[in-house]
Amino acid sequence: MPFTGTLGIQLIDATPDLVHCRLPWRDELEGAGVGLHGGATMGLADAGGGICAFLNLPEGATGTTTIESKTNFLRAVRAGDIDAISRPLHRGRSVIVVETDVLDAESRLVARVTQSQIVLRAAG
Repeated sequence: MPFTGTLGIQLIDATPDLVHCRLPWRDELEGAGVGLHGGATMGLADAGGGICAFLNLPEGATGTTTIESKTNFLRAVRAGDIDAISRPLHRGRSVIVVETDVLDAESRLVARVTQSQIVLRAAG
């Protein structure tokens, strides 16, 4: 995923049951003076969720793409790295649902993201 490189996302660990990604703090990811931009948080969660969905593809599938994402922001991040921990909630033939917790450098819950990923298959 080239976008993860643009954001600077690091993959810490990845198994079908848990994906751990990190977004290091950079001033250019700040919002309007309130801390980390919510889009950066959502980008991290979407990346982790996408990797988790990919690792849970059913046989014959070629990939996934996000079709729905719901984010609850719980606190601002004013400094430090953030981590995303993604776990599958549903591993279906056509849709995979992933829940991601985003934690600040003190392991406090920053956001919870639930996303649905449609399973892609080769044409024909």
